[in-house]
Formats: sequence, C-alpha cells, structure tokens
Amino acid sequence: MTKQTGFAPVNGTQMYYEIAGSGHPLIMVHAGVADNRLWDHQFDLFAEQYHVIRFDQRGFGQTKPVDGDFNRSEDIYALLTHLGINHAYLMGCSMGGGACIDFALTHPEMAKALITIGSGPGGFKTDDPPPAVWGDLVKAYEADELDKVAEYEAQIWLDGPAAPAGRVGGAIREKMIAMNSIALHNEKLELGKEIPLASPAVNRLSELHLPALIIYGDLDTPYVQTAGKYLADHIAGAKRVIMSGVAHLPSMEQPAALNKIVLEFLAALP
Repeated sequence: MTKQTGFAPVNGTQMYYEIAGSGHPLIMVHAGVADNRLWDHQFDLFAEQYHVIRFDQRGFGQTKPVDGDFNRSEDIYALLTHLGINHAYLMGCSMGGGACIDFALTHPEMAKALITIGSGPGGFKTDDPPPAVWGDLVKAYEADELDKVAEYEAQIWLDGPAAPAGRVGGAIREKMIAMNSIALHNEKLELGKEIPLASPAVNRLSELHLPALIIYGDLDTPYVQTAGKYLADHIAGAKRVIMSGVAHLPSMEQPAALNKIVLEFLAALP
C-alpha cells in the first residue's frame, strides 16, 4: 500500500504526518505518552477501507515544540485544511481523544464520527486519588530523571495503576517508553503554551450530534473510567465499550480486539 509522508506547516510548527488508503477520511490522534506509532497496528489495516491520516502532535515524535500559544484541536483543523480534507471520522486516545472532542465541538460540520479511547472531556474533574507512584514520578521529573519518569508512566498507563508493575513487557513496553521519552525531553524545553477552549467540553457535550464510540479499559485509572462513563452518559446516542484486561493503550496491548470494535462501529455508519 502506498503511504505518503510529509511535514505540514501548522500554527508555527512543522507537523509530521502519514497518509494511506482511500475512502472516507479517518484521522488518528495519539495519546500524551506516545506519538503516531501508537497506531502501528491500526494504520495499514484501516487504510484498506478508509483514507487514514496519523500524525505527531507538537512536542511528540518528529514534530518539534515551538514558542507560542496553541490549541490541539485547532492543530487538527489546520492539518486537515492543509491536506484538503473537509470532513473526517475522528479517533483519539487519551489526550488525543480530548482534542477530538474539542474539534467536534468547534468544527461540527467537519466531524462525522467520534471515537475516544481512554479519554475525558476538557475540564472534567473527579475526587479520585492519584496513582500510588505519582509522588515518586513528580520527584523524578523535578530531578530531571526522565528515564525513571518514563518507567513510572509505563506503570500507570501501560500496566494500569492497580496492576503489578511490569504487567506488560517486551516490545510493547520498549516502544511506549521510547515514544514517551521523546515527549518528556520536549516537555522539559518548556516551549509553547496550550490554550483550552474558552468554554470547556465538559459543559458542552449536549452540543455533540454525531455517532460516538467511547472505549476504555477496566485496568485504566479510576479517573479515566469515570470520565469515560461521563462521556457515554452525556453524548446523545453514544455507545460505550469497556475492554477487559487492558489499561490505557489498547491499540498496542490488545490491537486485534480494539480493531474489531472500531471497524464494526465504522461499518455500521451511514
């Protein structure tokens, strides 16, 4: 399958992207501990039926952080506009899912379906305590011990905060830590300031009128599970799927199961 790659001028940075396939456009937006490689087990498969776009958000993978204010949903808009795409299905994991929600609110005419994986709406808060290793993670970050930070984050997001450390190992863990290490080093540069929507998504979910699929794992953090339920309860007609035995990154840990769930949802769309 032919794959097109490039760098798009997007709101002050050069955003790396990949495109493959034909059909209805589908954009994949990665989590905050990953980059476009989060979708390695989805990209080629989905491109057999859809025009698939994946990219590195600013500060991740091959897209550099730059000075200046930005909004991740507007970065999605600028990338799609640059590529000449005027509508798309949106699939995002974690932070990427939040950006997709914001995009659907600010550009409803372009958003034709919404799939979130381990995500919550902007402005959502709970009383859930932080993961047990959070204090150690913060200390390591402040001490510039980024290898330790990456391992603590793997324990939270890949293993799951209540699961044994190292539950998921091998190549999956190595890839997650490699992707997250790039993001952590870029974060330390302190370039750019993310500006949220003036009216946060948590108060606006009733404005969403599109097919929506809300996915999260039963080993994910309590916050994410609460946020996922909130999304499913407050987006009219949304379908909720709780995946068993997986934490925050099912596209890496249980790709076959995730692919089946998402492709069946997409196939049922008008």
